[in-house]
Order: sequence, then structure tokens, then C-alpha cells
Amino acid sequence: MRRPPRSLMLAACAVLAGVAAPAVAGGLRPLSDKALSDVRGGDGVSFDLSGFAMNGDVRVTYTRPDGASIWAANPSAARSDSALPFSDPYRFDIVRSPNGLADIAQFSLPLNAGGQQKWQLAYDFGVNADGIDRAGGAVVVSDLALYGGSWQFSTPRTQDGLALGAALRMEIGQWALRPNGRGNTAGQLALNNIRIGATDDNGNLTGQPWAVADVARQPALVNAQADASGPRLHIGIGWPDAQFGTGQAASGGIEIGKISFTAPSGNVDLGSARIGNIQINYLDIKFRQ
Repeated sequence: MRRPPRSLMLAACAVLAGVAAPAVAGGLRPLSDKALSDVRGGDGVSFDLSGFAMNGDVRVTYTRPDGASIWAANPSAARSDSALPFSDPYRFDIVRSPNGLADIAQFSLPLNAGGQQKWQLAYDFGVNADGIDRAGGAVVVSDLALYGGSWQFSTPRTQDGLALGAALRMEIGQWALRPNGRGNTAGQLALNNIRIGATDDNGNLTGQPWAVADVARQPALVNAQADASGPRLHIGIGWPDAQFGTGQAASGGIEIGKISFTAPSGNVDLGSARIGNIQINYLDIKFRQ
């Protein structure tokens, strides 16, 4: 086995032992314990999903206590890439919290400024309830592009559980519900040219991600809560915190360019839809056993 250079071994020994050592090649020098304790990472971890594709026969089923169930199965996903590999990676960083509490684990999405990274997704679904066991068809998502945004994870200030933040800007070429299977467009409901993102006071999309929740200014929370009926899964978004922000929930908007059905007699065009301003000021969901 090849031995490392003598200069590198000398520098490593000096750092570990905390003693003075002569100058070595390459500008290496020993560091004191205090200097080492002040070192903080700044680059995090970056990775790309170039050429990613997935197909499988995985099946996930949710069953109620009375036996009724719903399932999703056979997922598929593939992504187109930019011409320059690793030009716009995903990033995972640990950043300081602006509220002076626990640090934040932040997963940042690619900026995707040119819109070259697009996802193609599909899955089948079905239900078994009230004596009816039936496959419901498939959901097919075409040309889904994410433009920046991030997920945040941290410790809640006053409760147990997981504090979350989420910011999203997204465009979808088509979201289709196909009752006769993913390869059959007969009878499908299609939403085309969907856009989701932050909006200004006039309800216009700004081209920036919509901060649905923020760990510091308006955290989401996932935890277990107990009441008279027993423990329950709890998911919520708190009120906006004026101490670390404006005290106003972030505004977002949704645009759908075209809504249509495919019928035996031809396509039925229901026109477009738009919600200029959406604000989530408070959300509280508790799942029953």
C-alpha cells in the first residue's frame, strides 16, 4: 500500500498532538484546539440526479380500522437534464437559525433557470370499501419543473416533534387523471399549464418560490398529540411570527391554463382558472385513530 507523503504525515501528527512542528510543504500548519473548535462547514453536500429514472411494482396501502382501504402502486419517475452535467445540483446544508435556537437542516432545490430539468411521473391507484374493490385508474404528471425553493427541518421552539419549512415554485405541463389506465386518455380529466409560486399584492406571480411555511417566521409542525381518545398524528402551520418576520403570511398563487375532459363525443374545454392570492395563516389537522 502506498504511504502518504512524509510532509502530510508530519502535519497530521502535529494537529493531533497539539504540539509545535516545523513548517511543511504545501503551507500546512498545526492548529490549536481553540482554532479547531472555531471551524464551521460552509459548503454542505451537493448532488445531482442526472439521468434519473425509476420504475417498480411497489404498492402502498392505507387501511382504516373498519377495513376500508385505498392504495397507490406501480410508480414511475424520470427526469430530463440540462446539457451541462452537475451545473445546477440539489444542496443540503446546516445553517444558523435566525431565532437563536437550533440550527436548520436545509434541502435546497435547483434553480433550474432554463427550465431544462423536467420530471415525468405516474402511478396507479384504487380503493376497497363498502364491498367494492376496484382499480381507479392512474395519475400521470408530464413536464413538472421545479424552480428553486427548499425544505427546512429543525426543532420546534416549545413542543416536541419536527418543525418544517417549505418554499415552492413549480410549473406542470399536464396533470391528468386517467380512469382507464395511464396509457389510455379516453375519459381523462386534464389540467394543463399549471403554475404555482409567490405573488405580489396585485396577485401577479413574481417568479419566486412561495414560502408556504418557514421554520423561523411561520413554522409547520409534525408531532403526536394525546387527548381523551388517545394519541393522534398532528400536522399544522402556526400563526405568522412578527418577531422574526412581517407578521403576515406569505402570498402565493395558482394558475391553470386549461381544464378539459376527454369524452367519446370529443374534448370538453372548461376554460382556465386562477387564484391570485392565497395565504395560509393557520392550519391544524389531527388524524383520528
